[in-house]
Amino acid sequence: MPLRIRGTVQGLAGLTLEASDLPLPVGSLCRIHSFGDATALAEVIGFRQERTLLMAMSPMAGVARGDRVENIASAPRIWVSDELLGRVVNGLGRPIDGKGPLRLSSPRRIDGKALAPLDRSHIDQPISTSIRAIDGLLTCGLGQRMGIFSGPGVGKSTLLSSIARHTNADVTVVALIGERGREVKDFLHRTLDEAGRSRCVAVISTSDDPAILRVRAAKVATTIAEYFRDQGKNVLLLLDSITRLCQAQRQIGLSAMEPPTTKGYPPSMFAILPELLERAGRGATGSITGFYTVLVEGDDFNEVIPDTVKGITDGHIWLDRKLASVGHFPAIDVLQSISRVRGEVVAKEQERAARRIAAILATYRSIEDLVNIGAYVRGVNPDYDLAVQTHAQIIQYLRQDSGSPSTMEASRRQLMELAAWIDVKEKEIKAPPGKSAQRGS
Repeated sequence: MPLRIRGTVQGLAGLTLEASDLPLPVGSLCRIHSFGDATALAEVIGFRQERTLLMAMSPMAGVARGDRVENIASAPRIWVSDELLGRVVNGLGRPIDGKGPLRLSSPRRIDGKALAPLDRSHIDQPISTSIRAIDGLLTCGLGQRMGIFSGPGVGKSTLLSSIARHTNADVTVVALIGERGREVKDFLHRTLDEAGRSRCVAVISTSDDPAILRVRAAKVATTIAEYFRDQGKNVLLLLDSITRLCQAQRQIGLSAMEPPTTKGYPPSMFAILPELLERAGRGATGSITGFYTVLVEGDDFNEVIPDTVKGITDGHIWLDRKLASVGHFPAIDVLQSISRVRGEVVAKEQERAARRIAAILATYRSIEDLVNIGAYVRGVNPDYDLAVQTHAQIIQYLRQDSGSPSTMEASRRQLMELAAWIDVKEKEIKAPPGKSAQRGS
């Protein structure tokens, strides 16, 4: 595309600009020149008859009909290099941490394609998250995509920060999409230590940024992760949150006159999720392990966005408000959570132990009301007895202080010790009365 394509602003309605004489492809970045040398950035989002539709990336105050529009780039791209490590950039890939400009050497399109299905390597190595409940019962693998689902205030950000601080990945890319401005600095300086920040790239787009910039920031973070993956590194991509990304895409779609479909979300929202999430994975030279948080409105696990994300990812972690309310951190409901690659990355004995503990938790949950009201009678059902007598120890394994990380090996060892202890208790409970009394004496 020629560099100097110029059009004219013809209309402005809500978040959408209309320009004439601007034959640019979707995704092109433009600059609007207004009275008094004021400028604004905008991106092409569609067309309507002879008009080009743009959405602003900066405040539109002062823009008037007849203002000149010229393109800056005819393809959505950023420049990357290893100097991004330890830096904070915005949705345009520009540094915002006050540490000076970046020397970037390699251009990459932010709308890249996912790995071809047959080019993906098999996921057969675990990745440590430092969370015992995940590494023991919901083990994740290098190249897996995992959703973290929770309502507001259930510990989603705390869990994400623990994973970011203690992961064994080579590079961490953190994308804070639509986040509160107050929490950005807290996450970067309180969550990550100096060593963690040196191998981390943060992409920030707060809730007061235009919708087009929030969506772009998610693509920029994924593009940076792909750059390091292609260098043979194992990359951990943390995106918080998918829900705010979808809300931004809804604003863009409705502004471009897309018809609202399910729950008012346009078709483009359902298209952008697989396009973005499928870009994570394990390739021939490196991997991108993606953790994507989903803010669940009304704690409804079957809402539109959670349901869509569940169908794309390789597993999900559900944070339960009831557990959080009693101080259980992390508030992971292991019965509602699943890792679809666990059987490929752990030994058979660990998988059997994890299934065994999950089954006991399910049994206890079925009689929990009876236990709480004092209606449970010991000795009627040995499976119930086992669930009641081992519940406290299982909960002790699942609970973990946010400042006490656990290594993958330690989580596995403690899980196997817990399973062995449960086997002993089961033999005691199911032993004949005479043998039980003799062993007790």
